[in-house]
Amino acid sequence: MLFLTFSITSYSAMAQNLINQTCKTFGQNDPNINYNFCTTSLQADPASQNATLQELGMISIRLIHSNVTDTLIYIENLIENNEWDSYTKQCLSDCFELFSDAISSAKQAMKYYYERHYGDANVQLSAILNDATTCEDGFKEKKGVVSPLTKRNCDTFQLSAIALSAVNMLQTGSN
Repeated sequence: MLFLTFSITSYSAMAQNLINQTCKTFGQNDPNINYNFCTTSLQADPASQNATLQELGMISIRLIHSNVTDTLIYIENLIENNEWDSYTKQCLSDCFELFSDAISSAKQAMKYYYERHYGDANVQLSAILNDATTCEDGFKEKKGVVSPLTKRNCDTFQLSAIALSAVNMLQTGSN
């Protein structure tokens, strides 16, 4: 029984080490990836405790899907709140469309990733990253307007960058 406990503990430590090493590598290769954000995000999914690099990539895509779905609902609630000026309300409407597209892109990215069509997954993940950037940039076009979505857009951007790093690492390793 002690051996089994030691083995599970060792396996969990190896999984934690994989998350730490993966996030360290991702952060070194992409200045848009914050190590702490990466490790915290991946560790939030219980499946990460026994994950391989391939599985960490899928976890990151699932996190994106959850994030963009939640953000879409959040935007919808903001739009229904009539406290916004017309410019901000238009930006929120634009972001609603962008995040609607991001949900579809996340689903497609999952499908392509699962099928190991990494180039196609890369295209979909890049689209999500661009959607978050475009949403945030829309608010910056008018002086004095503050985006109510900055943190959410930043999180979507970083999660997308993490998933893209996983795809690129696996794509490079599979050639």
